[in-house]
Amino acid sequence: MAEKPVIGNEARGTQMINVLFFGQLREQLNTDKLSLDTVSNVKALKIVLAQRGVIWRDILASDSTLVAVNQIISNEETTLCDGDEIAFFPPVTGG
Repeated sequence: MAEKPVIGNEARGTQMINVLFFGQLREQLNTDKLSLDTVSNVKALKIVLAQRGVIWRDILASDSTLVAVNQIISNEETTLCDGDEIAFFPPVTGG
């Protein structure tokens, strides 16, 4: 029996997460999506992203920036796993 070919991240031995940016954050950061190596939790992800520059650091440090992991509102201690989707977005207001 032939072996199954290894495709994508498995070939590199790298685990990835998808990071999304919405609303004003997408405009300020000039990006809507990143694929990055998996880190331990949301706090570690913010540290990695903050290394991209001052605007990144300021936005991610803001108490008003919300984060969701796999479409569930989360906090900095939320553990991340391979394939997770992390979304950052500005506060949502209703009316």
